[in-house]
Amino acid sequence: MFAAVAWKWGSWLWRLSSDDRRRILKGIPSLATLQAVGETVSESLLHRRIFRVNPLLGYMHMSLAFGWFLLISVGWIETVSYMGFRWVPLQGHVFFKYFATGLPHKPVFEFTMDLLLLFVLSGVALAWGKRLYSRAMGMRRTTRHAWGDRIALSALWFIFPARLAAESLTAALYGGGGFLTGSLGAALDRVADPALLGHAATAAWWFYSCCLGLFFVGLPFSRYMHIFTEIPLIFLRRYRLRSGEKEGAFDRFQIEACSRCGICIDPCQLQQTLGIDDVQSVYFLRDRRYGRLRLATANNCLMCGRCQVKCPVGIDLNTLRLNSRDTMRNIPDERRYEYLKGLDRSQGAGKVGYFAGCMTLLTPRTLRAMERIFGAAGEEVWWADREGGVCCGRPLKLSGETDSARKMVQYNTDLFRKHGITTLVTSCPICLKVFREDYDLPGIEVLHHSEYILRLIRSGRLPVIYGAERYTYHDPCELGRGSGIYDEPRAVIEAVGELLEPASTREHALCCGSSVANTAISDGQQLRIAQAVVQELEATGAETIVTACPLCKKALVRGAKGEVRDLAEIVAAHIR
Repeated sequence: MFAAVAWKWGSWLWRLSSDDRRRILKGIPSLATLQAVGETVSESLLHRRIFRVNPLLGYMHMSLAFGWFLLISVGWIETVSYMGFRWVPLQGHVFFKYFATGLPHKPVFEFTMDLLLLFVLSGVALAWGKRLYSRAMGMRRTTRHAWGDRIALSALWFIFPARLAAESLTAALYGGGGFLTGSLGAALDRVADPALLGHAATAAWWFYSCCLGLFFVGLPFSRYMHIFTEIPLIFLRRYRLRSGEKEGAFDRFQIEACSRCGICIDPCQLQQTLGIDDVQSVYFLRDRRYGRLRLATANNCLMCGRCQVKCPVGIDLNTLRLNSRDTMRNIPDERRYEYLKGLDRSQGAGKVGYFAGCMTLLTPRTLRAMERIFGAAGEEVWWADREGGVCCGRPLKLSGETDSARKMVQYNTDLFRKHGITTLVTSCPICLKVFREDYDLPGIEVLHHSEYILRLIRSGRLPVIYGAERYTYHDPCELGRGSGIYDEPRAVIEAVGELLEPASTREHALCCGSSVANTAISDGQQLRIAQAVVQELEATGAETIVTACPLCKKALVRGAKGEVRDLAEIVAAHIR
């Protein structure tokens, strides 16, 4: 087990880039190391993030991880207290009660060890319950595992019941034991023949040994490799290592840190609304780890980030999806972007540039609303793409064509620099995310129109009238979970009317279903998702659904009975 783990760690670290190695060397003597130690305790042992998502699941994972750790630690101290340091190997406590019988009675250790064993057994019982009836554990579905995972899982499930049986049978033969093993042992001693107890104890210890051995041998090659992978992942993330748009060595730490707990399944709207239950992140990571990932699985994802918010390990799921698509597509460039040369249809002049984006150009009411807002604020605007332009590049990137996307990024970057703008405003969260993350725009502040409009209102440059209308707000995925912008759109809405929150909001908001990241589901399936989202939004009783993404608006309009508007539209309608 340790040889396999060392080989994996070594090969992954060896393949890291020189920049990543420098980050590690720079990070080791820093505060980041102490922070990583603290996070290791809180997440790898106590499972704090899982507790926040599902307390019952959190207890189950903590009892198995932290409980076993305490059994090892306290068991070793107990063994040393009897035998001394000289005679106790590190693993001696594992079989201590098999080899050492008839020793002096030490109630504190016997009670503590029995209490810890009961703690772990309660987690095993919950794990069995989760597998048999996941809804009792607050999960609609649990994970379907590969055969190797099932074998390791079965071995883990039987380690501690076998240990309970072995220690109780030993207590029946030789006495001792705590409130749990001692009581069971006394009961067995009263009803069973000593010879039979001896054979049963030997069988129980052998079964315990086999389960333990099978689990440890299978661990590096099963889902339980996460036990040894999550720890270095925590440290490497603290040292600022990240996955990129191309597959890299750091990806392996993320992929194998997945415990396949299944928490990512329930938030997935493909599963909730469409019944698609074989493409979720847990299966994507499993298939990629074992080298059997299909493009159909990689593509069938909204990349809305709902599962990533819930992931207790904090795996960067969307980035891993992205770079797997890039690797699997491998589309030749074939000079498809020669038309970019000399293309510049931008209009106007000003320090503020407005990039509408493809979807905003297809929702002209949003464009006209922004034009009215700019005029009311007296802003001179350079219109980057009103008369035609080049896509921001993110849709291509989401489909895996990262090299092609870079050509668009470079074109637009040169265009923005050429016109000397200092602020770049966009109404499209998809454009916003790529401008902030993939463009090199020193000296240019990039704002979503919700941020820009709020700035105009608060500075007094855009006077608005508060009305009696009631609005509910839909958080776009790329704006909320993708860019962390939640408060600004709400503040703008509250400046012109009453805001009513839906059941799923902020980081838990539902995806509209028309994500450009999913190239697998049909138009009809997208519509079904939109209708489910609209149903929740309309349940608030609001007269108007407001969103801050042109793509979301187009999707929600299809499923809505009432009015759906962009944020800019309701502001333009309330300008004094």
